[in-house]
Amino acid sequence: MATKKSFLDLEKIESELLKYGVEDVDSEIEKIEKEVKSTLNSYKEKNKIAREQYKNAVPFSEVYESTVSLNLPAWVLKKIDSARIFGDSKQMIIFPDGEKYQINNPLNNLSGGDWLNFTTSVFSTFYTTNGKDSYAHDIRKIHPSPKPPQLMKEIIEFFTKENELVFDYFMGVGGSLLGAGLCNRKAIGIDLNEKYIEAYKNAAKEIGVDIFSTKCGNCLEILNNGKEMNSLLRDEKISLVLIDPPYANMMSKEKTGGDIAVYGNNATPFTNDERDFGNLSQTAFFDSLKQSVELVLPYIKKHGYIVIFIKDLQPNKKELNLLHADIIEKLNEIPNLNYKGLRIWADRSAKLFPYGYPFSFVANQIHQYILVFRKEK
Repeated sequence: MATKKSFLDLEKIESELLKYGVEDVDSEIEKIEKEVKSTLNSYKEKNKIAREQYKNAVPFSEVYESTVSLNLPAWVLKKIDSARIFGDSKQMIIFPDGEKYQINNPLNNLSGGDWLNFTTSVFSTFYTTNGKDSYAHDIRKIHPSPKPPQLMKEIIEFFTKENELVFDYFMGVGGSLLGAGLCNRKAIGIDLNEKYIEAYKNAAKEIGVDIFSTKCGNCLEILNNGKEMNSLLRDEKISLVLIDPPYANMMSKEKTGGDIAVYGNNATPFTNDERDFGNLSQTAFFDSLKQSVELVLPYIKKHGYIVIFIKDLQPNKKELNLLHADIIEKLNEIPNLNYKGLRIWADRSAKLFPYGYPFSFVANQIHQYILVFRKEK
C-alpha cells in the first residue's frame, strides 16, 4: 500500500486499483502522480501567459454595455464582474485565472482550455461501477454495454449549447439522455426494448435528473414517419445525434474467452426482434445504419453533428473487420454529411483476458471509436 503523502486521494485510488486486480499499487500511483504533475506544470506555464494577456485587456463594461444579447453561458455570467475583453475582434473574454471564452462560439459553451482538452484524439477513463459515482450502474447494467453518463455528458457539452436538443434513436438504458440531464440540455430517445426504457427512467430518478421523452419502437419506422417525428421534436431542430448502434450480429453470437465470465456461454442479443440492428447481417447493418442517418438528417440543424460509437470485431483470416472504417466510408457517401474525424476511447475498467495465449497474438480491445460527422447545410 502507498503510505507517502500526496495531493491525490490515495485511499480511493488504491481501492479502485485493488478492485481491478492491480498488484503493484505503489508503482501505479507513482505513474499517476507523475502524469498529474506534468499536466499541472504545463498548465501553470500556459496560465502565466494568459494572466499577462489579462493585464493588457480592457474591462468588459468598457466594451459591452450589457450581456443580454450575447447569449453567454452560466459559468461566464457568474464571473462577468472580473471579465475583460482581449484582442482586436472584441470577441474574446478573459478572466484573472487565464480562462477564456469566445463570444461568437456557435458550437458550445466551453472555455478555451476545455475545448482543447476535448480535441485530443485518444483518451482513457476509469469510471467506477459502484456507489454514487457509478450513476445508477446497478440499474443500467441490465444492458450488455451501457455507456457511462459522465462520458456522454462530455460529448454533449462539446457539440451543443445549453438547452439545445440531443437525439438518440438507439438509447438503450439512456446513457446519452442521462448525460444531457447532467448538463442542462434536452434529449429524446428511441429504443426497441421497453425494459431498457424503464431502466433509463429509474436511473434518471435515482440520479436526480429530468426524465426526457422516449419512444419504444423501431427507429427506421419512426424516423420515416414525418407525423411521428414532428410530434416528438415539436418543430425543434436537433443539435446532436448521439448513438451507439448495435454492431450487426455481434451480441447474438455465443461468447468466447473472457466474455464468458461476464455474460456466460450464451448469446446476449439486445432483443429478439428481427428488426433489431443487432440481429442483422453485417451488410444489412451497414445499409440500415446509412438509411437511419439519411432519414434523421433533415431534422438536424445546419452544422449539427452526428456522433457514433463503434467497436471493431477481431480480424478473421483475411477479413479485417474494421467496422469503424467501413462505417466512415458508408456514411460519407451521404450528400450534405461530412466525416470530421474521430476520438479513441480506452475504457480502463474493461476486464482483460489472455486471448491467444500462449500461441498467437489476439488484442484485448478495451477501446472504442467515436466517429464525428457534420451536416453542412
